[in-house]
Amino acid sequence: MANLDVRAAAVSSGVRLWRVAEELGIADASLSRKLRRELPPEEKERILSIIKRLSKEVG
Repeated sequence: MANLDVRAAAVSSGVRLWRVAEELGIADASLSRKLRRELPPEEKERILSIIKRLSKEVG
């Protein structure tokens, strides 16, 4: 499975992927499709930073 680090970060932080998609300005289905293939490093870092920021709101 691709992007396991992104998925694991979201789960361990308690952040739902639909919230990440909302922050990116895309539909949650679009994010799910993106995660099927390994993301470029820049895009992955952007998503991980969103997850980190959202986790502070959840926590």
